[in-house]
Amino acid sequence: MKTFLALFTGNAAAMDAFRKLPPAEMARKQAEGSKAWHAWAEKHHASIVATGGPLGKTKRISRAGIEDVRNNMGAYTVVQAESQEAAAKLFEGHPHFTIFPGDGIEVMEVLPIPGQ
Repeated sequence: MKTFLALFTGNAAAMDAFRKLPPAEMARKQAEGSKAWHAWAEKHHASIVATGGPLGKTKRISRAGIEDVRNNMGAYTVVQAESQEAAAKLFEGHPHFTIFPGDGIEVMEVLPIPGQ
């Protein structure tokens, strides 16, 4: 089995629009999405290494120093699968982009550190 990092992405405009929904509608969508997300996790529990969770605000550190940045990463999960294709198939129809305003899920293999 290989280990894969799944990054849930969303664009800023969609997230901003979601946050501007009337409170009752936002609460309804959050409850619906949370229920669907938990159902997805239960269905795939044998493949999930780390449930992960939502990601907060980002600080970028570079030679120029530390700065606040906004990117498209919204959440993460770590799974195990036989291949990248099999890992990707776990996320087909995921509530991240069927209920929530997410636009995609990127799946990449976690490779061993060279020399170890």
